[in-house]
Amino acid sequence: MPAGSRKRRRRKQMLRLRPPRADEGPKLTELCLRSKASHGYDEAFMAACREELTVDPGGGGLIAVAELNGECAGVAEMSLEGEKAELCKLFVDPAHHGKGVGRALFDWAREEAAERGARVLALDADPSAAAFYEKMDARMVGQSPSGSIPGRVLPRFELPLAATASA
Repeated sequence: MPAGSRKRRRRKQMLRLRPPRADEGPKLTELCLRSKASHGYDEAFMAACREELTVDPGGGGLIAVAELNGECAGVAEMSLEGEKAELCKLFVDPAHHGKGVGRALFDWAREEAAERGARVLALDADPSAAAFYEKMDARMVGQSPSGSIPGRVLPRFELPLAATASA
């Protein structure tokens, strides 16, 4: 077979979601910080966000870790209160942007929340991530104060789950 007619084989990307291991908090926290910093924030801003971006696998939230080809590629954390789920974190390592990791983590949150009886998935988004959440069919419903930066406001999104759960 001539060299020009051979098709290149792309390595198939294997994405899987799993619960975090008890010792992964520091590693997942650093992933969150790298992801946030990729939007151009300076060191002082990132230092102010560190506590809010800390991942604690034993802290009581529902957490999913995304692995791509065995490498930790993203993390999402959600809490539930009654019929409302709050997506507290969704971060993808910058090396894995555009590979479906964020979508997989968002789908996990949507499905997990619906299965647990939530009727709404709510979140505060970084302004740089607003377009992603709009693509996921969440709608902006207002603004919320930042948990880390006094005076800063974040876009507030909600996604009704009743239609999602029945689809």
